[in-house]
Amino acid sequence: MSNPRASALHATGRDVRDALIGLIPTGVALLVASWILSGLDISPWWTAFLVAAVLAAADALVRPVLRVLAGRAGAVAALGLGIVVQVVLVELALLVVPGVSVRDLGTTVATLVIVAVVSAVTRWLVGVNDSSYLVADLVRRGLAKRRRRGAAPPGGNPTGLVVVQVDGLPYPLLHYGIVSGVLPTLARWVRSGSHDAARWWARVPSTTPASQAGILHGTNEGIPAFRWYDKSTGRLFVANRPADAAAIEARLSDGRGLLADGGVSVSNIFTGDAPTALMTMSRVRGRGGLGPGGAYIRFFASPFVFVRALVLTVGEMVKELYQGRQQRLRGIEPRIHRRGSYVALRGLTNAMLRDLNVALVAEHMIAGAPVIFVDFVDYDEIAHHAGVARRESLDSLAGIDQVLGTLEKVAAAAPRDYRIVVLSDHGQSQGPTFRQLTGHTLEDAVRKHMGTPAAATLTGTDDVELWGPLNAMLTEVLSASKPTARLAQRWAGGADGTGVLVGPHRGDPAAPATERGDGVPSADERPELVVVGSGNLGLVWLPRMPGKVRIEELNVRFPTLVAGLLAEPGVGFVVADSARGPLALGPQGVHVLLEGVVEGVDPLAPFGRRAAADLARVAAMDIAPDLYVHSTLDARTGEVHAFEELVGCHGGLGGWQNEAALVHPADWPLDPDLLDDSVEGEALLYGAEAVHRQLVRWLERCGAREPSAPPTAVDRGDEQPAPTGCA
Repeated sequence: MSNPRASALHATGRDVRDALIGLIPTGVALLVASWILSGLDISPWWTAFLVAAVLAAADALVRPVLRVLAGRAGAVAALGLGIVVQVVLVELALLVVPGVSVRDLGTTVATLVIVAVVSAVTRWLVGVNDSSYLVADLVRRGLAKRRRRGAAPPGGNPTGLVVVQVDGLPYPLLHYGIVSGVLPTLARWVRSGSHDAARWWARVPSTTPASQAGILHGTNEGIPAFRWYDKSTGRLFVANRPADAAAIEARLSDGRGLLADGGVSVSNIFTGDAPTALMTMSRVRGRGGLGPGGAYIRFFASPFVFVRALVLTVGEMVKELYQGRQQRLRGIEPRIHRRGSYVALRGLTNAMLRDLNVALVAEHMIAGAPVIFVDFVDYDEIAHHAGVARRESLDSLAGIDQVLGTLEKVAAAAPRDYRIVVLSDHGQSQGPTFRQLTGHTLEDAVRKHMGTPAAATLTGTDDVELWGPLNAMLTEVLSASKPTARLAQRWAGGADGTGVLVGPHRGDPAAPATERGDGVPSADERPELVVVGSGNLGLVWLPRMPGKVRIEELNVRFPTLVAGLLAEPGVGFVVADSARGPLALGPQGVHVLLEGVVEGVDPLAPFGRRAAADLARVAAMDIAPDLYVHSTLDARTGEVHAFEELVGCHGGLGGWQNEAALVHPADWPLDPDLLDDSVEGEALLYGAEAVHRQLVRWLERCGAREPSAPPTAVDRGDEQPAPTGCA
């Protein structure tokens, strides 16, 4: 058996080729640096390319050693070590090549920065703005291994699955992107017949935690929204805070999640019981140096890769400032404020995080993981702030489509015959916010119509959802090396339990009381009112009233509350418990959800024939609020009104938010027994749990997962042909 350390030290042809490819752009970049920096003189001009050649040779020799050292030191140390080594190499090259003079070390550092930026921009332009540059060496290495192995064994290479979640992508927008040319990779797959595109129904609450729990663990019971108040513990849960995500997964997991058999989870909220979880909220707690540092080496060990990501990050921020200003100048409505921290957030999540996700997924594909699940939040983040089908949102989708093209190239070099499934966890709807419509927040409206002031109020309508992926990335990377792990452990798993490094919930006073050692708060210690927004679905609790408060009691204690809310512009209906079970109450009628009886005008009529079943299920949860408050649906535009300050939203019903997408191999058809046909003409996968069952069946048929039960007739292929290449 060969020694892995010896092979890592071997200066491969790949390293030499990478150095030569960078010769011309590096030479040009050095000339640019000499024109900009007064302390750097290169004469004659062709000497710059001689310096570049020296740098290329030195880099080819040093890079294998750097990989070994970085693998031992961790991700953050890898970044620092890589930059130091590059500074030393540039300094030596400038000193040893005749015709070059450099004034001091500061000039050398400035030269390195300029060379890195110019080279990154050049490679970006040559690479047509995709992620191939990040994984080109992986692809070459994988292809070389395949050639050395020769022909595949008689049974073929084992099948693997990569599931790419495009967060928030509505099926109608997917269809538009395919026919319009915005999504050329997906369009090629669908037009060629290799893949089919299907719609599935994201039930209320149409949010990432609920859908991802259902897809990865097969159940989302007890998740009534993105955030919710638990009367039994007296705490506010926020699903993408690490402590809360871990508690939710511990309750839902049976150990046999979608990724249980050797799978990899990347940038998700829950792990799906994956043995390997990277930047996954439920497992991000600052692990004291035990984080998977080796997984990040490829991204951080080379300063040129990292600087490329920095250049794209800054470019994304500049683009956001320009596009936000264009919305204001052109008078585009609806729109929201798009400055402040969101500018930096968009740059980091839509450039840095995307590149890191690609690098991690490619690494594990080449390593042969049987199933990989990754979440790209790019589109969802921008659509929240810019709009569902606005230009910048479509540009983000185009970037993810290019990522799919890159992963397709990686799949061709991987040791498994990977199939790629693309899905979304929910869709997105659009409209002016409730505050824009009325001039006040939902909390203000509830307090007004209660008739008595609620001095102690807890609200949750900020943009903590948007900061989740960035917090996961920062905590995970800091945890990957011992010198920074203590900092990550202190920030991400400290006394407040929030797991938040940046964003609005740092030091959240609503953190778990039990984790602070205070125990469950008494009635007097609880807030009088809790109001949270989850898209166009609002949730209201009265924590000092035990249990789920019925409408009969509400009307006695607060006789103007429900009627006042229904009179608000933008409020379509409220859902409350009653002696007859949950009711959907509108301004002119009531829908008894469990009985299917409508008295007066049905308040759910504008929201489609699946609305009643969705609301009946979520209203029956023990954790459900005392009141669900739902926005209206504009019949002219299909727009809804978020109770958060987001122009694009999801969480309830109406518009495109329930119309999620599923793009799957055409020879892996959807199983008829999993399709819900209760609505005429709409046979589809109903709910994230159905998507989970379909994915599990595909994995079991192809041998990427151990069967959990004897195969049914459909699983054996008695009713339809088994997918090509699968058992």
